[in-house]
Amino acid sequence: MAPCPDFSFEIDASRSGAHRVFGVDEVGRGPLAGPVVAAAVRLDPENIPQGLQDSKRLTPKARAALFDAILACAEVGIGHADPAEIDRINILQASFLAMARAVADLGTPPDHLLIDGNCLPNDLPCPAQAIVKGDARCLSIAAASIIAKVTRDRIMADLDQRYPGYGWAENAGYPTKRHKNAIADLGITPEHRRSYAPIRKILCPEPT
Repeated sequence: MAPCPDFSFEIDASRSGAHRVFGVDEVGRGPLAGPVVAAAVRLDPENIPQGLQDSKRLTPKARAALFDAILACAEVGIGHADPAEIDRINILQASFLAMARAVADLGTPPDHLLIDGNCLPNDLPCPAQAIVKGDARCLSIAAASIIAKVTRDRIMADLDQRYPGYGWAENAGYPTKRHKNAIADLGITPEHRRSYAPIRKILCPEPT
C-alpha cells in the first residue's frame, strides 16, 4: 500500500519561522488541449479534511467531495496558463506561470511554499522547497493537486460543450484514441497545443 501524505513538511517550515505555509501543485502537462492549472493551498492544521491524497489516487466522486471540503476550510489560490502561452514559452515555464498566478491569487502573501516536483519557478515571493512526488507525501500539496485537478476537469467539461466530439469531458484533453480520432475527423481547435508533436505534425506535415 502506498504511504499517505502527512503534515511533516508544513510542521518543519513552521518550526523555521514560517506562519503561512502553502502547498502548490499543477495538473495538465500531458494533454493535447486545454490549459495547465495550478493551485496553492494552506490547510488549517486543526481542520484538515479526511481522506486527502494525491488526486490521481482518488475517484472523481472523492475528488469532488474533497474539493468542496478544502474550499470550505482552507485558503486557496488558483492560476491557469492557456494553450497559446504553453506554445509560446513551453509547458514547463507555463506550469511555473500557472503556479505564480495561483500564489498571486491568494488574499495574503505566503511565507513559505511547498512545491511538487524537482525544480522551482523563478521570482517567487518567498522561500520555497521542491518536493519530489510531493502530492503523495505532503498534505498541502495533495490538497492543491485536488483543487487543480477538479478545476481543470471542469474547464475541460465546459470546453467539451463548445467543441463537441473530442470527448474532453471524459478524457480532459489527453491523447486518448477517441481524442486523436476526433482531431483527424474534425480538425484542430483553438484550444489545442500547437507546439505538441501530434498537433504540430498535422499543422506542419513532413514532406514525403
